[in-house]
Amino acid sequence: MTIFSESFNYSGLIIGLATFLIIGIFHPLVIKGEYYFGVKCWWVFLVCGLVGTILSLVSDNYIISILLGVFSFSCFWSIKEVFEQRKRVERGWFPKRNKDKN
Repeated sequence: MTIFSESFNYSGLIIGLATFLIIGIFHPLVIKGEYYFGVKCWWVFLVCGLVGTILSLVSDNYIISILLGVFSFSCFWSIKEVFEQRKRVERGWFPKRNKDKN
């Protein structure tokens, strides 16, 4: 069993799975962010993306650096998606938050 684990490089699978999970997590974050805060939440994605970019640049571990880069650009992409989500809500594809509820 140790020969099997020593003969393969799992870095690609780890990065692929983590990228899949990161992107999957951002989909509901964009929807919920736009629902509760409107497009005003775009700056949170910007700040998180900038912090992730800086951390990616200074990280010594290449897997962590790559995953921070994926996180950063997912944040940057989410800025665009928040504004797209507003259009989807206006079209009736997603529910609009009723702010007058008691």
